[in-house]
Amino acid sequence: METYVLAGGCFWCLDAAYRALNGISEVVSGYIGGQTVNPTYEQVCTGATGHAEAVAVTFDPEVIPGSVILDAFFTMHDPRQLNRQGNDIGTQYRSAMFPTSPEQKAVFDEARIRAAGLWDGEIQTTMEEATEFYRAEDYHQDFFAKNPTQGYCLAVAVPKVNKVRAGFSQYIKR
Repeated sequence: METYVLAGGCFWCLDAAYRALNGISEVVSGYIGGQTVNPTYEQVCTGATGHAEAVAVTFDPEVIPGSVILDAFFTMHDPRQLNRQGNDIGTQYRSAMFPTSPEQKAVFDEARIRAAGLWDGEIQTTMEEATEFYRAEDYHQDFFAKNPTQGYCLAVAVPKVNKVRAGFSQYIKR
């Protein structure tokens, strides 16, 4: 098993899209990249903690390659937007990758290069040190499945999940 920690806007969307893929054993929504110890959602939302909303995606590379995990990441959010995703604005919504080894950093760099070929404009996704990852509050875990009719989920998460389902259909859970 391998774990990638990725930030691409609101973690609810990333969480929902990754849970739809085969080979994913766990998705944990949380906070990383800031200076506050044990931040709360309310603190992170202010942008003052330095943390990004992120997911830790644990997967079996024998079932789903790491390159697919990363290509899906660059499909489900707009990596050209600096410190935002749509109407979610602030450093807590930045596009960032948090490698835990030199090997992971190399794989992440390759994915950024592939993404640059898919998007017009400069990729803003940062490569940041993998500091401590803080698990978000329980109500954020698998939020989309628990709240499928919530307005944000319908307006923002559903299109992102559908984009991943369309682009990575061979990996979708049946």
